Amino acid sequence: MTNIFVKTFGCSANFSDSEIMQGLLKEADFTIVDKEGSADLIILNVCTVKGESAALKEIRKTHETHPFKKIIIAGCITQEMIPEVRDMLPDVSFISTHNIKEIVQVVEETLHDNPVSILAKKNCKKILLPRCKKNKTIGIVQIASGCVSRCSYCSTKLIKGELKSHDPKDIIEDIKNLLKEGCREIWLTAQDTACYGFDIDTDLPELLKKVCDIDGNFRVRLGMGNPKHFKNYIDRLVAAFKHPKMFKFLHIPVQSGNDQILNAMNRGYSVEEFEDIITKFRREIPDITISTDIIAGFPGESNEQFNDSLKMVKKIRPSILNISRFIPRENTKAFDMTEHIHGGKKKERSRKLTSLHEWLALEENRKWKNWEGPVLIDEHNKDSTCTGRNFAYKPVVIKGILPLGDRVMVKITNIAAHYLVGEVMIDRLR
Repeated sequence: MTNIFVKTFGCSANFSDSEIMQGLLKEADFTIVDKEGSADLIILNVCTVKGESAALKEIRKTHETHPFKKIIIAGCITQEMIPEVRDMLPDVSFISTHNIKEIVQVVEETLHDNPVSILAKKNCKKILLPRCKKNKTIGIVQIASGCVSRCSYCSTKLIKGELKSHDPKDIIEDIKNLLKEGCREIWLTAQDTACYGFDIDTDLPELLKKVCDIDGNFRVRLGMGNPKHFKNYIDRLVAAFKHPKMFKFLHIPVQSGNDQILNAMNRGYSVEEFEDIITKFRREIPDITISTDIIAGFPGESNEQFNDSLKMVKKIRPSILNISRFIPRENTKAFDMTEHIHGGKKKERSRKLTSLHEWLALEENRKWKNWEGPVLIDEHNKDSTCTGRNFAYKPVVIKGILPLGDRVMVKITNIAAHYLVGEVMIDRLR
């Protein structure tokens, strides 16, 4: 009996890939373990969206900690990282995100001292497959792979390729199966959920309507979507979000608060159009949680253009702000741009954004003080607390460990910048 440990980095799609690989391996009579030390073979499902350095660091760390264990590198693998990994681990195997259905073969070959590389790009249908989930409450459904955009800085498109949307019927069946297994939160994920269906004559609002029509007691969290596409069906999208099964949570990355920089990024929308989307959502759903992303130090970004981003953040007051310092990625247009910003300045700008957001997030969370309502328990924490999510997907930390999937009535007794603190009023709801 061979023990296998899978360690995952990056986005929810990567976590879904790991669940599927573990499900396929379990079906093939391999044992999935939750500690590296007890494994005969380790699969590292890596993320390279912000560069290869973090992935290489984790690979090196794992090899140094477990020098005699077999290792497979999975996930968003770039051609640039392969030689460096080979120098470090001559006997390593590779399997890309497009080939996860072949994980059993890769494991068997690796165990027999025959390292393989399966990296070809192909259409991989990642739904209606077995899964091995650590969290029984959350079901991750990949509705599509790839995208239709051409952002000048993005390496993800180079790996994921063009848009390939899954059939709505298959998505609905997959969700129904997850609900039968006890899932109470359904995460719809993709590289860009906003362009879902463009290649199969449908779109995201239509899919959300079908998903919310499924019988059952569950909530839906929509993953990241590009404002470029959201703006084209905004009224229908807002209407879909008003359904009681939808978490009132919108992840909509703006990346810059300056139109010239957005144009250089080839994002396909203006700051005004982005802000208009936020305005329309908040007009209809006042308590919606807004999450956005900003890249600090894009090539050629002046101090004034960066200040526009600060002004925009102050204006829209997002609850969540994901900040990245620009990293040039090979084979992207931004890689060859002149006027790259010095690392120290990028760091300074990142700190300014972080400082501003910490204050704004705390101010935004003050409105939740003394709120009473139901939360869905979806996470156990290490400090004998658990986390639940309310209708706006706000994390509510509660003392004690309650069963995953339970709904409890809470009162918010305290707030922090990134979470709320709740006190249980009624132990359990139906």
